[in-house]
Amino acid sequence: MAGGDKLSAPLGGRALLVRAVERARPQVARLAINVNGDAARLAGYGLPLLPDTVADFAGPLAGVLAGLEWAATLPGCRWLATFPADAPFLPDDLVSRLLDAAEAGGTLLALAASRGRLHPVFGMWALALRGDLRRALVEEGLRKVELWTARQHPAVVDFALDPVDPFFNVNSPADLAEAERLLPLFEATGRKP
Repeated sequence: MAGGDKLSAPLGGRALLVRAVERARPQVARLAINVNGDAARLAGYGLPLLPDTVADFAGPLAGVLAGLEWAATLPGCRWLATFPADAPFLPDDLVSRLLDAAEAGGTLLALAASRGRLHPVFGMWALALRGDLRRALVEEGLRKVELWTARQHPAVVDFALDPVDPFFNVNSPADLAEAERLLPLFEATGRKP
């Protein structure tokens, strides 16, 4: 994002992180933010901030592990839903559909897909996966999300591109401009991000 803080980038006048929290909060019992670097910039959201528990910026799997380890401290919690904060069109039924697929398939992991493309950071992860994930990160040095998730034989839930790809993510100023262009199409469906 040209050196700026992506999470605070405005889309339709509201920060990407604000939009992500608004889309996720109704779908989960508890919400936290995985953060690397300066956590103080996110303190104003009033959510638990979870630093990676694996050193050296080990990537998205380290964030998932931090979430799994946090969720394991919550009484009665068995699952963790994950989604990146740079995806402003997050489906409002993501968590329920992923959980239904995992339970129906008897799997410990369910992942989202669209247009035949897997989106492995949009997932529903059983807390029972945390030991295996920690071993893969620490002992094997594994960093590729797709390699580790494939080992788990996940259920895959395909989401429609209606009217936009719900997993569109913002990684550059050009992506942010495209999200601004898509925002009215998304809002026209009544799915306010």
